[in-house]
Amino acid sequence: MASLSDILHAEDITSLQNLQLFARTVVEGFTTGQHASPHKGFSVEFRQHRPYVQGDDIRRIDWKIFGRADRFYIREYDEETNLRATLVLDASGSMGYRGRGGVLKFDYARKLASAMAYLLMSQQDAVGLITFDTKVREFIPNRTRITHLHHLLDTMIRTEPGRDTALAPVLESLASRLRRRGLVILISDFFDDPAAIHKAIGVLRRQGHEIIAIQLWDRDEIDFPFGQWARFENLENNEDILLLDPAAVRLRYLEVQRHFQEQLKEGFRRHQVDYLSLPTDESHAAALRSYLALRMR
Repeated sequence: MASLSDILHAEDITSLQNLQLFARTVVEGFTTGQHASPHKGFSVEFRQHRPYVQGDDIRRIDWKIFGRADRFYIREYDEETNLRATLVLDASGSMGYRGRGGVLKFDYARKLASAMAYLLMSQQDAVGLITFDTKVREFIPNRTRITHLHHLLDTMIRTEPGRDTALAPVLESLASRLRRRGLVILISDFFDDPAAIHKAIGVLRRQGHEIIAIQLWDRDEIDFPFGQWARFENLENNEDILLLDPAAVRLRYLEVQRHFQEQLKEGFRRHQVDYLSLPTDESHAAALRSYLALRMR
């Protein structure tokens, strides 16, 4: 079993300094923070003027406009709020794959999730966690307390890859659980039906949630480097064990793999979802740092 030092390194924390993860769309939080809110208040970002109506706070009257127009107008501002971010972590069987000399996909996923949780909570944002395979295995609501970060990390440490993947119903369940719009971060290999995934993502987007999709690959899954007869086992279903000549199926595999990724990318583009494709033999910290720096620009 993994330990805390295995999934969140001191180097990860250092590498995230001076980086932030801001919401691009309007979010709904419950404390003052640094993301745009749909509610109007007294905060820093001016939105518009509107005519004064009885009962409005006279401190919000724009007296300069009154001096010019001899009519009362109220200044309205956008509030700022903290972000409610939910990490959705794939703990299905396929995430238990480790190539030759590589990193277990699920280990990579929880390191990435841990770093993002730390970054968001250091911004005073509320972070929640869902782990899943065919269904939701753990659901931890969004909180901001530092003790909550330890709860998230401990849950990830105790979680091990399960069996089949069923992401679409998990996302549909998430849509019914999230009462305020916010940020949903999906970390998965997305080995499921792309059409079903995109349909569920469409529901979340219509509810106003912003989504980041991070797809993980072992290098073997990208290159299919096998050269001799080998036994291939389905990690999500023990019934499928095949003895194959890799040379006979390699071109077909690469064609199917490429088509699958193109389907995912097109659906994410259509729903305006940030999409990252990361091989697990590259540094998760460097990949996250590059993405955040690009996003901030």
